[in-house]
Amino acid sequence: MNNTWTQRWDDRYKSEEFAYGEEPNNYLKEQIEKLEIGTILFPAEGEGRNAIFAAKLGWEVSAFDISEEGRNKALRLAESNNVSIDYQVGELETLDFLENQFDVIALIYAHFPAAIKSEIHKQLNQLLKKNGIIIFEAFSKKHLEYVTKNEKVGGPKDIESLFSIEEIKADFPNYEIIELEEKEIELNEGLFHNGTGSVIRFLGRKK
Repeated sequence: MNNTWTQRWDDRYKSEEFAYGEEPNNYLKEQIEKLEIGTILFPAEGEGRNAIFAAKLGWEVSAFDISEEGRNKALRLAESNNVSIDYQVGELETLDFLENQFDVIALIYAHFPAAIKSEIHKQLNQLLKKNGIIIFEAFSKKHLEYVTKNEKVGGPKDIESLFSIEEIKADFPNYEIIELEEKEIELNEGLFHNGTGSVIRFLGRKK
């Protein structure tokens, strides 16, 4: 990833307000509360809203992002909620996560650059234990129509960075699909996710 990409996220996260709010994503909240507590990884976790929620439930939480500003804010949020998380900064291949380390990986609006997003999904697969769970929500390719009409809903503006059901099946072929759907939802998350959008939701168990 280049410095421009890193700078973009540092700029977004360095303001006092939380870009996507302090409350967890609804789909993440709904799914994690059904699972037995264990180890969980949050890729591209930004300011930490989802990681802190999991930690408050008792999960052993790891997270990473390319943004130092995101990490700083997440650690402040963790401190104010009296929890601790392991939050690393850098690109995935440079970090010290281990194969089969996690019970759950939560990909919540983890829109990596289009050229590497499938490769990162494959790397993350190695970190998940057998029978581990992926919780995924991100904007679908159809979302381009929504963000064109309403920029406040957020999300990438290039089709390659958005997701399709076919891509998820291709990136996670060794999973039992518990749920996989494209869905129109209403977002109300902080400053940058507001309005009607189209998302892919995926819940899968590693075989």
